[in-house]
Amino acid sequence: MASNPHPTRYPDSFDFQGFNAPVRMEVAIDNLPVDGEIPQEIDGAFFRAVADPAQIPFVPEDTMLSGDGMVSRFRIKGNVVDFAIRYVQTPRYLAEKKARRALFGAYRNPYTDDPSVRGIDRTVANTTPIWHAGRLFMTKEDGLAYEIDPETLETIGRWDYHGAFRSQTMTAHVRIDPDTGEMFFFGYEAGGLATRDVAYAMADKDGNLVFERWFEAPYCAMLHDFAITERYAVFPIFPTTADLDRIKAGGAHWIHEPEGQSWIGIMPRYGDPAEMRWFKGPIGASAFHIMNAFDDGDQVQLDLNVMETNVFPFIRAASGIDKSPAEMRASLVRWTFDMADGGDSYVERVIGPPGDMPRVAACDIGRAYRVGYYATFNPKLGPPKIHGVVGAGFNALLRIEVGNGRIEALALAPDQSVSEPIHIPARDPAHEGWLAFIVDTHSTMSSELWLAEAENPARGPIARIKLPVRLRPQIHGWWVPAEELAASPHRISQA
Repeated sequence: MASNPHPTRYPDSFDFQGFNAPVRMEVAIDNLPVDGEIPQEIDGAFFRAVADPAQIPFVPEDTMLSGDGMVSRFRIKGNVVDFAIRYVQTPRYLAEKKARRALFGAYRNPYTDDPSVRGIDRTVANTTPIWHAGRLFMTKEDGLAYEIDPETLETIGRWDYHGAFRSQTMTAHVRIDPDTGEMFFFGYEAGGLATRDVAYAMADKDGNLVFERWFEAPYCAMLHDFAITERYAVFPIFPTTADLDRIKAGGAHWIHEPEGQSWIGIMPRYGDPAEMRWFKGPIGASAFHIMNAFDDGDQVQLDLNVMETNVFPFIRAASGIDKSPAEMRASLVRWTFDMADGGDSYVERVIGPPGDMPRVAACDIGRAYRVGYYATFNPKLGPPKIHGVVGAGFNALLRIEVGNGRIEALALAPDQSVSEPIHIPARDPAHEGWLAFIVDTHSTMSSELWLAEAENPARGPIARIKLPVRLRPQIHGWWVPAEELAASPHRISQA
């Protein structure tokens, strides 16, 4: 189907229907109504990343992942909750706003763009809000981060550590060590489109870039997430691959290779990439998000949600893979790597049911941990609803004790979908804290922020914050406590 450079309607696909229909609204709403009681010690900001196309795309098979980034914030202090949402003012967003039409073409393919925007940064900064060293960033893995004023949500500008960071890209999934405050991150396709280059970096607790070390992956893969332990950095490589000739011909950036070898690279987290060890993973598998990783003597334990193929419909279509998400074998698994022997194999153990968007408490990152949380779809609760980047929304949240497999679930109504949960810590270390997450109700096309006890999610929400506007599904979120907001160079006001 040919592209129409001046379309007047959004594409007829799930990416633009139901809750995925564009909202394109920048608003600020104070004193949202609250049903229930928010604990007084919950004091901070829940930042969310949303993909929402400001212009109608001219690509007929466009994906939700191409939507312009919006950063939203719930400022919570006890039972007082304020909400705001604004577009990230990337060069791409500004160029299309000036032209009053879409100028950028297929997902991550600059060769399909209008010639007028050649050389303009294509990233939409729509995937994860990241907080580190008093700064807020909006990120997407195809470009560098954009700094955001946490008070006004205005875009400050592209972030490259004052010119010190050489990679052309930065991941949307960083890891912050809970003891040192160091932020570990990376960029893939770091040297340019479809390159095998990966730049591994660390910024100290004050936000200074300490190192940036490059290595080559076995092939150019969608290296979406990674993990750290106290001793290692872990890089999973799955066979969703890019090819420059295909991209130049106007084809898909990504295809998934069912017979492709996956690899897991493990190197000392402060070490030289020359010390990287590569372990063979499963053939044709796919994973996007990691729950956690930790050291266990000479072993590295890696917990992640693994599927038998790529979950994104637009990637499966480009790959000729005819399989629905309901047909895919998937589970939460623990992969064990023995760093004391010289082999390249691993041991797998299933530790939980399928799902995605896993989270642990910030204090557990890179450490042996007891509890994790993630979203799942339970067909017993009703058929899937159009929601989110793969088209089928989650309808339950799980709390899992990873040592014994004990699961507690918050099940939603048949017409509801849930976004990724974030964890809010409690002052008392004996208290597990809370989970915050957006619940969307399809019958009324309405959105609410729910808060639940992290230790007992099945009891349901302790508070429901109602919104007078529909929200587009969140991709990822981040919690920032009030004391960190107050220490920011862009000091945020109290709610």
